[in-house]
Amino acid sequence: MMSQATTLERAVRWVSSQAQRRVPFDATNLYLEGPFAPVHAEVTQTALAVTGTLPKELNGVYARIGPNPVDVANPATHHWFLGAGMVHGVRLRDGKALWYRNRWIGTDSVQQRLNRPIAPGPRRGDVDIVNTNIIGHAGHLWALVEGAALPVALDHEFNTLRHGLFADTASRSFSAHPRLDPETGDLHAVCYDVKNRNRVDYVVIGADGMLRRQVGIPVRHGPMIHDGAVTRSQVVILDLPVTFSMGALLRGHPLPYTWNDRHTARVGLLPRDADAGAIRWFEIEPCYVFHIANAYDHDDGSTVVDVIAYPRMFDISRHGPEGFNSRLERWVLDPAGTQVKRSVVSDLQQEFPRCDDRRAGRGYRYAYSVGITLDTLGPQPLYRHDLATGALLRHDYGPHHMPAEAVFVPRHPDAAEDDGWLIAFVYDLRNDSSTLVVLDAGNLDGEPAATIHLPVRVPLGFHGNWIADAG
Repeated sequence: MMSQATTLERAVRWVSSQAQRRVPFDATNLYLEGPFAPVHAEVTQTALAVTGTLPKELNGVYARIGPNPVDVANPATHHWFLGAGMVHGVRLRDGKALWYRNRWIGTDSVQQRLNRPIAPGPRRGDVDIVNTNIIGHAGHLWALVEGAALPVALDHEFNTLRHGLFADTASRSFSAHPRLDPETGDLHAVCYDVKNRNRVDYVVIGADGMLRRQVGIPVRHGPMIHDGAVTRSQVVILDLPVTFSMGALLRGHPLPYTWNDRHTARVGLLPRDADAGAIRWFEIEPCYVFHIANAYDHDDGSTVVDVIAYPRMFDISRHGPEGFNSRLERWVLDPAGTQVKRSVVSDLQQEFPRCDDRRAGRGYRYAYSVGITLDTLGPQPLYRHDLATGALLRHDYGPHHMPAEAVFVPRHPDAAEDDGWLIAFVYDLRNDSSTLVVLDAGNLDGEPAATIHLPVRVPLGFHGNWIADAG
């Protein structure tokens, strides 16, 4: 059931749509071409071909999501972040690749275009794009997005079940990047809402899927907060100068968030058990962060946050992020000061940082990231940053290969941080095909343990996870 938009919201949307209609047609858009181009059919294939040997310990589903528009009227007005979501995944069990599937996320607009029944559950407004992350929680898979639409529940074969805030009846925006506390099983998230631009919320979802905690934090200008983090004691809130722009919306920008020189860049620390009055803000030079590798409490009382930082973002492009001039930085927030202390871990261009999820919010040694350039599409490596020694290892997938975000899966529950596998979809520019590659994390510069050959190309997208079988 769709909620009703206000008269003002409908008027603003109409003005924006009219502005978009005036944009001249242009068939060229980086995010609709080559490795980003959408696929046009849902596919299921069993008995997949495998090169190498799949580890028998990997029993579960590797799933990843990204934008895959059903149709695009004018590529000149299409933004990468706003394509309909599609999940791709591979089921592994007992050393075999049992199936590959891809499915559109069944939001109302997708179901209507595909002539399918509308899924049950509440809605928030008429923005129903859900395309950014997929996790397992409280018995289901959940497709996630930030800022507007509710999560969408999927079964373990990627069929849409319903909309909703997990098991709770609340109707509120959520986050694309909740952080799972490995000790409690709770999800912690920093959430913003396009309809309420003067606050963000710290939200806790219990292991049972129920809303446990919600703390409203005053902000200005409606900042886009793509990611947050929690330590054992603190919530990390990134209030950086990419903010909502009504002017951009009225001019027909498909994603009305732009660089805002008037917005003070700052990082907040909120004790996990406190109300908003206890937050401490630390100033930082203007920059932007999509993704946090990890954060933790240091023995000296400071908070350490490892991020991929950009000097500016959404300053020019109407289609997606401009210029991947990113670097891995360490930010230290000292309780005796008011400024974030920044240092460069690696100045290589990179994105999609991950760590061993068992170390989320705790001290850790290894951060994994993907080399990224958009100026020229070409081969990209996987990096492993040893944060204890400063050593850098890289894996090159091949002369024409571009990996997506890599997920670390430990060999067993008590394995070391580098004892396990790194799993990622990899795109081959030369023959327009994709594979799922399993690397031995302890032998990163060696050959893959296994390569699973997929029946269709997997577009370069956003985020995914390994969802292990229960038990």
